[in-house]
Amino acid sequence: MNLRDQLKEILPDILPRNPAQSIKGTELIEMVKHRLKQDYSDATLRYHFSIMSCDPSSPIAKVEQGQGYYLRTSTIHSMNSARNLFHGGEAGVGQSSVMGSEDLDVNLRRAAKFRAVVNRYLESIEQLPFAFEESFSNDADSNRWRVPDLAVVDWLVAGEGEDSPILDKRKLEVYRRMSQTPFRVSAVKLQLELSSGSALETLHQCLSASEWAHAGELLVASPIVDPQLASEVRKFSDRYGIGVISFGLDSDILDDMPEPAAIENLHLREFESIRSLLTVRRHSAPHPGKALDWEHVTALGAANADFARFDSWISRSLLEERIIPSREFVELERNAAAAVAQEYVA
Repeated sequence: MNLRDQLKEILPDILPRNPAQSIKGTELIEMVKHRLKQDYSDATLRYHFSIMSCDPSSPIAKVEQGQGYYLRTSTIHSMNSARNLFHGGEAGVGQSSVMGSEDLDVNLRRAAKFRAVVNRYLESIEQLPFAFEESFSNDADSNRWRVPDLAVVDWLVAGEGEDSPILDKRKLEVYRRMSQTPFRVSAVKLQLELSSGSALETLHQCLSASEWAHAGELLVASPIVDPQLASEVRKFSDRYGIGVISFGLDSDILDDMPEPAAIENLHLREFESIRSLLTVRRHSAPHPGKALDWEHVTALGAANADFARFDSWISRSLLEERIIPSREFVELERNAAAAVAQEYVA
């Protein structure tokens, strides 16, 4: 096994998830040396850390400002899905091909930060987000019209726990006896900004990708201040029932925020400092009463890994009769896959 493959195997067990707890290169070299099968020089290891930290498929990431390495939580899939947040409108789906590499990197960072903020915000109001990421690595142009960026689950049978909501088994049994769905699903599209040239395309994508869910929502990072644009959004919502929320985050605020992994690892009290920067405004509410088409979810799951995981996540929560956060579910799936692979190798 070459050095790169060895590092891919070793580093996830060593690196911290939180960039605030990053490990400096010198310390990481010493920690890695004890687990390598051969002797390598410090310079060789340092070179590999640097090269791998630029590769979104590798497990090692470098802090944006300062020194140190941490475990990469973003993947190629999440980077590809982040592009979806600034595709559309006047630039069209080919925007990334004409955008300079520096501008593209800036927009990707802003998109990744906004996704992290949205995830934490939803969790803070006791709604559970599930990311659809792999869909935008393959057949991305078509999937923008078929797949949301997030599915947000609001459990109607939730009870109060010590640290987080728990599933009230008594309420769940009542819903089962009445043959009612014990949760509400919103299919969510994310966008960095909305303009007069991009609004209709983005709203129609949101509508198309949410046909199966209880509701469709468009969450926009930047404020919607143009009265004509706000009016256009409300008219579309009145006709088609799409909800629209802006978070009041312009480019400067996003640029000043910590990197996405840091936002994801903030304690609830620490996240309040981020939340204080938000100016959350609902421009339109989704129409109530829309039925959930779960057959559509299971049918798409046969060919789409994101829908298959979403189906599995909800099913596992119901079978275990507990509310499983999506991050915990992803970790459980990853550990199960690693165990199967290890058993296969053995």
